[in-house]
Amino acid sequence: MPQQDWLLQDDGQCLSFPSPRQWDLLTTTTPYRLHRFLTELDDVVNEAEITQQAETEYLPILRRLIRKLVLNVYWISQSIPTPSAQTGTGFSLLYDELGFPFTLQTEIMDPGTYTTIHNHGTWGVVATLQGQQKNTFWGLFPTREYPQNVEKVGEQVFQTGDIISFTTEAIHCVEAIGNEQTVTLNLYGETNALKRFKFDPETHKAYHF
Repeated sequence: MPQQDWLLQDDGQCLSFPSPRQWDLLTTTTPYRLHRFLTELDDVVNEAEITQQAETEYLPILRRLIRKLVLNVYWISQSIPTPSAQTGTGFSLLYDELGFPFTLQTEIMDPGTYTTIHNHGTWGVVATLQGQQKNTFWGLFPTREYPQNVEKVGEQVFQTGDIISFTTEAIHCVEAIGNEQTVTLNLYGETNALKRFKFDPETHKAYHF
């Protein structure tokens, strides 16, 4: 299957979109570098805030920027962190500046490792650089007794080249499947700690990170 773009919404519905053609993203005159990506990212999000765009309006632009970065800046795909012997996961922060409200990092997961059920408290874009990850999508189905009750809505396996984006309150969990480590490039906005939760479907409760 060709590489695909995806959008996970607050309600747990995951929508698919065709990816832009690679040759439309290649830069042949002026070299595309990380600093250009960061400037474009800043411009897109600032404009979205000024014009009060919904996240679903500007996330397609951010997915395109991530594709452009991966395609043109070779070292991004080679910045593979070493997984922890205890957790089987690892992170490598690619850019850090005081006051810069975004996180850009690569993440590695050993086969069989998985995350809790969680949201991010901000928008996010994740590109699969290597391996396969199964994402399970959850929706919030509150009851009078359990206002933070979540239920499974669907799942999707993402292959190398796929990119998924998330709205702030979208809920998912991730499992590395197959026989090789998975590597992703993760971009997140500024986290709202009050909206950042992990969920327990057994107790029907949510807990702050």
